[in-house]
This record gives sequence, C-alpha cells and structure tokens, in this order.
Amino acid sequence: MLERRLGCLLIDRSKRPFELTPAGQIYYDGCRKILESFRHVEDRVQQMRNKVIGRVRLAAIYSVGLLQMDAYAKRYKSLFPDVVLQLEYLHPDEVYSRVLNDEADLGIVSFPRVGGEIASIAWQNQEMVLVVPCGHRHAGQASVPYQELDGETFVGFTSELTIRKQIDRWFKQSGISVEIVHVFDNVENIKRAVEIGSGVALLPAPTVRREVETGLLNAVRLDGVQWQRPLGIVHRRNRTLTNPARKLVELLRGSLEPIAIRESEKA
Repeated sequence: MLERRLGCLLIDRSKRPFELTPAGQIYYDGCRKILESFRHVEDRVQQMRNKVIGRVRLAAIYSVGLLQMDAYAKRYKSLFPDVVLQLEYLHPDEVYSRVLNDEADLGIVSFPRVGGEIASIAWQNQEMVLVVPCGHRHAGQASVPYQELDGETFVGFTSELTIRKQIDRWFKQSGISVEIVHVFDNVENIKRAVEIGSGVALLPAPTVRREVETGLLNAVRLDGVQWQRPLGIVHRRNRTLTNPARKLVELLRGSLEPIAIRESEKA
C-alpha cells in the first residue's frame, strides 16, 4: 500500500534477509527523525508538569551482572512507576547495533568504544580477579602475586571479544603465559568450566559474587597489577536523551537516591 502510494519500491525482496532500497532508507530515516522529534516534544511537555513518563530501552551485555541490574531496575520502577523500562541482555556487537539503529536508548558495554555515532558515559571500573575451583592450590587465599598465573591451565573468552584482547595485552605486558583449554563468548559458561575443574579464569569480581558466596568458586585478588574492566553507558552521539533515559543514567551513576549495592559491585 505504501509503495503503491509513493510509486517506488522501499524494500528489496529479492535478497534474504530483505534490504531497504535507497528510497526505503530515505523514508525510514525520515520517519525515525519524525518519531524522535515527537518524543522530544512530549518529553518537554511532561517535564513542565514535573512528570517522568514514557519508555526507556536499555540493552546490556550478559556479564553486566543480573543481580546488580535487577536491583537497579526495581529501584528505577519504584521511583518512576509511569515509565516502561525495557531491559535486554545481548552480545556486545548487538548492543551497539541496537543503539545505532535506535532500537535502544542506552547500552551498557565493557571497554566501550567511542567514536563515530557512539558516545559513552563512564560508569564502573570492575576489578579483575583470578577465579579458581574448589581444591585449587590458591583456593581460600585472599590474594596471590600476579606471576602465579604463569603456566596455569586457562579458560578464556573467545578471541573476537574486546575483553579477551585486553587480557591478552595484560598477559603479554606482564610476561604471563597460560595454556588455554576452553574459550567461550560469555561469563556464565566460563564460570561453569572453572567450577568443574577445567582450569582457572580471569573475570570481573562482581560477576562471580554469587558463586563465591555459595562456595562454588573462589575469587583471588592479584597483587602487583591493577587490572580492571571498565563499563560504560553508550548512546548515539548528538541524540538528545529523553527524560526517562536521563533519569536512568542518573540512577546508575548514583545521582539519585542511593541503591543498596554490595561493596564489590560499586564503581
């Protein structure tokens, strides 16, 4: 119907998956700008009434910490009951894609890349700890020299992930060599592999808090290095955040009323 009215094709149906034609891309971009302007006008009107109403879409990497995000989500909903908070957990590349395609207002990623259409707001710096199974020689120790990693059987991230590239750089700079036996693209699988004794891992401390508390895994601090995973809140550059999105950023960064987060999860 729309293509008939416009007199041109908007979607190229000869390809799988379907793709927008040049005319379709122009139409899509134009409609997106109209919707953005409409949301901005509504947002300004609601601010005049001191109301926070609308929707905020947040895309986060899996390893951001489900317990942590659940606490933030519950607090946000209690403060702003008229806002619909949509929270989705995705692969890092998909988080960026959601933000760039206006399918998410905000994204949470580790080692955020900045440039082009992406801008980032600093959020947390999470300490990287040595994660070992029960029965490992370092289990029960509070800390060990970082050199103890050398020669370990290691469970790591897949090579395309930014965190894996950073860990490789840390090891190279520190003269550390490990035997990589398994690689995964998510923290949960790495934790399960360590738990059954496949090897040790280097993970952000908050991501193993539950396993440490229940005695399934041991987290050991590394003396002599300050390895941290930065988390950032990304959004489209030159895009005005809606009032609900700004309030979410303020909550995450601690500008609103404090939220009960354990010390190990603080920035």
